[in-house]
Amino acid sequence: MSVDARAVIRRPILTEKSMRGTERGKYTFEVSPGYNKLAIREAVERLFNVKVAKVNVVHLPGRRKRRGPHFYQTAGRRKAVVTLRAGDKIDLESLT
Repeated sequence: MSVDARAVIRRPILTEKSMRGTERGKYTFEVSPGYNKLAIREAVERLFNVKVAKVNVVHLPGRRKRRGPHFYQTAGRRKAVVTLRAGDKIDLESLT
């Protein structure tokens, strides 16, 4: 399957919790909906020249918010936690 890697991986998620995972070789990315784990694995391997051991995908639903008397739904997100093989590393500071 040949997909555009930039279309699959939107951005890295750089929070305190996700940065703790980098010590164990786990990196978190926001990904586009509609792509499966194999496409995410291929995109990360092609973008960063690393080998992926495991991909976990989490669907984050949008939140219901209120502005005055009106309610609206924010957009949901999809994120992937990618575990790299031992010895591989991604330099996230060079990306931002």
